[in-house]
Amino acid sequence: MAELSPVLKQATPVLAARGEGVYLFDEDDRRYLDFTAGIGVTSTGHCHPRVVEAAQRQVGTLIHGQYTTVMHRPLLRLTERLGEVLPSGLDRVFYVNSGSEAVEASVRLARQATGRQNIVAFEGGFHGRTMGAGALTSSGVKIRAGLGPMMPGVAFSPFPETYRHGWSQAEAVRFALSELDQLLVTVTSPADTAAFIIEPVLGEGGYIPAPPEFLEGLRERADRHGILLIVDEVQTGVGRTGKFWGHDHAGIRPDIIITAKGLASGFPLSAIAAGQELMSKAWPGSQGGTYGGNAVAAAAALATLDVVRDENLVDNAAEQGARLKEGLTKVAAEHPVIGDVRGLGLMVGNEFTTGDGRPDTATATRAHKAAAERGLLLLTCGPHGNVVRMIPPLVVSSQQVDEAVSLWSEAVKDAVSG
Repeated sequence: MAELSPVLKQATPVLAARGEGVYLFDEDDRRYLDFTAGIGVTSTGHCHPRVVEAAQRQVGTLIHGQYTTVMHRPLLRLTERLGEVLPSGLDRVFYVNSGSEAVEASVRLARQATGRQNIVAFEGGFHGRTMGAGALTSSGVKIRAGLGPMMPGVAFSPFPETYRHGWSQAEAVRFALSELDQLLVTVTSPADTAAFIIEPVLGEGGYIPAPPEFLEGLRERADRHGILLIVDEVQTGVGRTGKFWGHDHAGIRPDIIITAKGLASGFPLSAIAAGQELMSKAWPGSQGGTYGGNAVAAAAALATLDVVRDENLVDNAAEQGARLKEGLTKVAAEHPVIGDVRGLGLMVGNEFTTGDGRPDTATATRAHKAAAERGLLLLTCGPHGNVVRMIPPLVVSSQQVDEAVSLWSEAVKDAVSG
């Protein structure tokens, strides 16, 4: 008999049978609050009726219209609809299947458009598991270990982390920008640097928001040196942070934006967007793929964007995210083992540390497990696995947030007591 790879590990013990909104149900019909959202994918909740109807309707008419062979209406409609929410001027879109593929497409475009080879990524960033995307990733060694040599032409610069260094936000930003300037005179000349790539909030790296001043500093340096700014919105996009795009908190405009995860409510779809002038510099044949822009995924994405708009889910993410963060902060105040609660919108992390400030992975792991036992599904992240993150669907209600905070409080008590 064939079995799944032994390397695959589940974050929770649940064997899911069905999903409904913010809930998952196992085969015994036990209900769980799903504050993982499939790692930020089920933005409209599990099986939103409008998404289900759109997908079912499309399955009955055209499943696969390979978009470099024939064109299909769902993809054209989706592209028009994305034009309503993409940053101004980013009006040319290329579709693939996963975040990693979109990241690599953005790097390919940046290198071809600029004629430069180097990419500057930032420490703690996660951009994917494929060879190119993995070379840009430093959220943890598990992504890079045993793969070397990695794709060349990548340099890493510090991300402005306040909690780890014990700095104010201003100090962290000043340090990170100073180190970037140093990198550009010691490691990668601006004349050799095609792009900066950054997540508006570090995802796997620990749920650490990039301060607006830091993103503004990247934009200024990119403009000064003719470097492109790629913003990886795979996890932060489509309303997750309480604004439609994570970079909207800083008021900047990227040159290339990457989107995936919450775009299609669970169907595999990702994309990059850039302006006409920039996208036209991609070399012939450099963009394509068998499954990219799948008709069913495109139909689901159209329904997702309509639900996000019609149900005011971006505003709900901001409102419920503030409520969630407030509740988690109160729990942390009762348990010093939680050293920091941080995030934007419905993307909140709880960092566990020892009395002397070192990562407390053991207690975080116990809290994560205890939460699942009580019916609250969560994930961990951070290089040491000591950050427990909460990333519920954007449809979450205030009552569900309060229930999650209550379950979390009990789980932390269990974890602290051992």
